[in-house]
Amino acid sequence: MKRQKTDSAAGEKQQPAVVAEASSSEAAALHARGKEHAEKLLSFINYAWTPFHAVEEASKRLVAAGFTPISEREPWSVKPGGRYFFTRNMSTIVAFAVGAKFQPGNGFYMVGAHTDSPCLKLKPVSASSRAGYNMVNVETYGGGLWYTWYDRDLGLAGRVLLREGPSAAASGAAGLKHRLVKIDRPLLRIPMLAIHLQRDIHTAGFKPNLQSNFAPMLATQVKTQLLAPAHGAAGAPAASKHQPLLLEMLASELGVSPEAIVDFELHVCDVQPGVLGGAHGEFVFAGRLDNLAMSYVALQSLIDSTPDAASLAEETGVRAIALFDHEEVGSESAQGAGGPVMRDTITRVAAALSEGQEGAVERTLRASFLVSADMAHALHPNYADKHDPEHQPRMHGGLVLKHNHNQRYATNAVSATLFREVARRHGIPTQEFSVRNDMPCGSTIGPILSSNLGCRTVDCGIAQLSMHSIREQVGAGRGVWARGDGGKHGTRAAGGAGQGGGMQLSMHSIREQCGADDVALAYDHFLHFFKEFSALDASLDVDSLPPPNIAGTIADTPCSHQH
Repeated sequence: MKRQKTDSAAGEKQQPAVVAEASSSEAAALHARGKEHAEKLLSFINYAWTPFHAVEEASKRLVAAGFTPISEREPWSVKPGGRYFFTRNMSTIVAFAVGAKFQPGNGFYMVGAHTDSPCLKLKPVSASSRAGYNMVNVETYGGGLWYTWYDRDLGLAGRVLLREGPSAAASGAAGLKHRLVKIDRPLLRIPMLAIHLQRDIHTAGFKPNLQSNFAPMLATQVKTQLLAPAHGAAGAPAASKHQPLLLEMLASELGVSPEAIVDFELHVCDVQPGVLGGAHGEFVFAGRLDNLAMSYVALQSLIDSTPDAASLAEETGVRAIALFDHEEVGSESAQGAGGPVMRDTITRVAAALSEGQEGAVERTLRASFLVSADMAHALHPNYADKHDPEHQPRMHGGLVLKHNHNQRYATNAVSATLFREVARRHGIPTQEFSVRNDMPCGSTIGPILSSNLGCRTVDCGIAQLSMHSIREQVGAGRGVWARGDGGKHGTRAAGGAGQGGGMQLSMHSIREQCGADDVALAYDHFLHFFKEFSALDASLDVDSLPPPNIAGTIADTPCSHQH
């Protein structure tokens, strides 16, 4: 490819523009493949409103691919060549495929991501009334851009605990079940205050009180009273805590009586589906890109790297993914990355396959490698000064490797080199990210798992805009310099800085944005990681180098003491 210099915005590092030599037909084919991957991602995201739904969908795909469901409460019969998965709390899922040539002490080659996103969750007592409206009490979860939730059409999703059986109101725990629910229609709304009543908003800023100014409206009280005979949930046990109207709608969705509802965990969700956007359809506009985009890529690349037992015939390690809950609130839970989920998994599998060998579990931990996959911040065209001038990830630029010497990310030179080498062998671009010195740095599950497991780790992700907005953005298509056929035909990779994770703008907004190309690039990178890393890893062992020869470098002067 030829390069030519272009002007840059203020605060933005001058970088050469890439002028493609590829034919228009090749470019169109690569772009189409990026959009195909983005459409599949959108199908996953549009269903997975909550971690429960994400895990349910992942479970269905794993079963369809031939993975065997197992339970943490039962003995495991794990064998080389086998493919397995389990869930914890129905909000975290772990899947793994054991290489046919696995030997005791060999490593796990893992991709970790998370299923949760900033959102609003109903409080234990959600019923509230104000100024003639039936309201819903909610709690903010994670660090969202909460102003983006105003004036949005909002629905509800989550899980409901039911008492099923001949008598739904019968006492005792018999017949308790959990069911997932999704009310996919404009049910709730948080209205913005008109500018006429807050004239100083553009000078003073929008500073809502999240306790008093952030409750969603469900209905007017007068309509609820007039239509009360149509809603028979007032006598339900849960009606003392929640709006009877809400219970009636949940019961209708589930096909049960309101009296059967014992409790629930419900999330408020944007009902607008994710879509492709931009003049060329190169962007993905959707909620929960952070971090369902990386969860989807991890899941699909594991499935496609292990389509059958034959695909594991030469594998010496264990290929695995772990999609955790509670990353957005610190990961310290039974099903979070800070809990024992991954160590439990590695311990049980390594012990089962070790044939009683000493130190098999510990050797497996030290031989393992983790890719911590979480979305990254793309360079924002309107806020270019928010990035370090030498570390400016772009959409369509490949996974972003994240670096922080203060251990907010777990990447080091060894882990970054190995992960980049996977990409280099297949012409896949990567980028680098390091935060500005005058700004705080976020973190991921990478340092948490790295310290818990003692394994080598690289932090990476897809670049996005609008992170933690209700609607985020990533780039949807692949650049013409990227390999677009899953590795069948080599093409050139553009030079540039690499960062772990997909790049995103508007992170933590209700609606986020990323590039479609980057979804395909991340998929290819993870696919080749699973297929080839065990062989690549054998080429570098920094802890087995011979000690340096220091003979003659230290003066050995005899002492005068009597010994």
